This record gives sequence, structure tokens and C-alpha cells, in this order.
Amino acid sequence: MSPLPIGPPVDSSAAQRPQRVPLRGRLVTLEPLDPAVHADTLYDGSHGEGKEQLWLYLFDGPYPDRASFDERMKKAAASEDPFFYAVVDQDSGRAVGYAAYLRIEPAHRVIEVGSILYTPALQRTAGATEAMYLMARHVFEDLGYRRYEWKCNALNEPSRRAALRLGFTFEGIFRQHMIIKGRNRDTAWYSMLDSEWPARKQAFERWLDPANFDDAGRQKTSLASLMP
Repeated sequence: MSPLPIGPPVDSSAAQRPQRVPLRGRLVTLEPLDPAVHADTLYDGSHGEGKEQLWLYLFDGPYPDRASFDERMKKAAASEDPFFYAVVDQDSGRAVGYAAYLRIEPAHRVIEVGSILYTPALQRTAGATEAMYLMARHVFEDLGYRRYEWKCNALNEPSRRAALRLGFTFEGIFRQHMIIKGRNRDTAWYSMLDSEWPARKQAFERWLDPANFDDAGRQKTSLASLMP
């Protein structure tokens, strides 16, 4: 009798948990979230007229006042999972967004990126892409994960397009996965594997090369066209 099918053997050593160290790039630095340093510009960038849409698909916010936002930032900064980074613009030194590692499973070497809030100052900039590159590189090259996940509301078309542009592979829809802010959420799942990272890293670095941008800062070649 032939043996039952079973997966191939893999290195079963655990990955590392994220530590409170900065991830430095050319355009942005990801700094472990510190309310005393980052909350002022994060609040200003994410609250005010016309900014409610920034929170549409997030689990929290917008906040009714600064005190409640500060309380949220304190809890986020103290959390180990999710593990939050502020995205700091190199030129201005201002925090212009944040993102987190979450559902961290070192034993299985699986980790997710999420809770992403980009203020208007960061949206549609090369720094926004560099932030995601820095987090992916850290996951695979420093921490030793096998699988990197991206999940979003299935109705969140910008997030779904971003996942594909950034080199994640669509895996399906989890129906009635969550209840968020009193509404149903079907969740779209995406992933990137350690075996895929070298080619995706090359695409990121070709896109982020200053030679890929003209004098007005416009890209010459799109990231999507470089992704394998």
C-alpha cells in the first residue's frame, strides 16, 4: 500500500518576533510607534475635514477627540501583536502613517502586515511603497518567516490592487469572516512566500532606484510591470 500524501519536510526552527528596532530606507524610516514622538503629526494627518475616509476599512477610528486618539496610540505602542511602526518621512522627520505586523506565529513562520494607515502626505508616494518593501525585507531576511500575509475587506478595491502591485498572490475570499463596526466583512486573502521574495525584492529595488523617476518624481516603469 502506498503511503498517504504528506507535505515535504521543512526546517521547523521558529522565526524571530519583531523587535523594537528601526527599519531605515532612503525615503522613509519605520520607527517603533512612540506616542510622545509620533502622535502629534499622526493625529493632524488623519483627522479633520475630508479625512474620515482614511478610516473606512480599519477596525478603529476616526476618533472623536485627541484624548481618545492618544489612548489608542498608547495601547498600540505597548502591543506586541499587533506590532506597530510609524512611517517617518526622511526629509521632514514627521510621522506620516503607520503599519503593523500582526497574527505573528513564529512556530509556523507566518506573519501578516496590516492596520495600515497612510495620511495624504504619504499616499501615492515612493515612500509609501518603500515602507512596504522595508517591512517585507525584514520579515524574510532578518526574522526568518516563510509566509507573509495581506488581508483586507473584500470591498476595499484600493487595498486589493495594492496587494497585487506589491507582489502578493490572491488566495480567495473568506465569506462572513468578521463583523467590523457593525457591518459584515468578507475578507480577501493574499500571501507572499520566502521562495518568491528574491524576485520580488529585485522588482522593488529596480522600481525604487532613483533612476526610475524623472525630475518631477514621476515613475518611468511601474512596479506592477516589474513584478514576476
